[in-house]
Amino acid sequence: MSSSRAGRFFERVDQREYALCQRINRSLRFTPIHNYFQVISRLGDGWLWYALILVLPVLRPDDGLGIALGMTGAGLACALTYKALKHWLIRERPFISFPAIRCGTPPLDRYSFPSGHTLHAACFNTVLALTAPAIAWVVLPFTLSVAVSRVVLGLHYPSDVFAGAIIGASLGALMWFALLQH
Repeated sequence: MSSSRAGRFFERVDQREYALCQRINRSLRFTPIHNYFQVISRLGDGWLWYALILVLPVLRPDDGLGIALGMTGAGLACALTYKALKHWLIRERPFISFPAIRCGTPPLDRYSFPSGHTLHAACFNTVLALTAPAIAWVVLPFTLSVAVSRVVLGLHYPSDVFAGAIIGASLGALMWFALLQH
């Protein structure tokens, strides 16, 4: 799909998702909700994942280092994938396209599709689900909060988050299959 075709497609989808984005984004009026999702978004920038990768060898002496290295490789694959997609598909963020949508925290980059935060969170949670299910269950509420935060904060459309989750989970499963499966 060329950039102009992708642009026309996203314009149509943006119009359809606008009302839902606006309704979800209105929750920013409530300070505790705004503060919670700002913290989640900041931790979703990578901080929680970096900490978990560093702690895994301690939590799981037998296989934690391998899982941590697999998560690191998966994270690199995620970063390359989402950057390429954002550069190629060029979808403006909701708060840019629709002034009624408030930006709840500064974005890391300009474009919206797919959600990189959700892509990474789904990828890492998938790797954990396949290698360390008990840890995956503990981290799952954070992963889901990261996904929700992207729409609440006006940074992404629901379809960005959905696509990020599908791509991330797929990359996590591929990483497990390619590197971590014994």
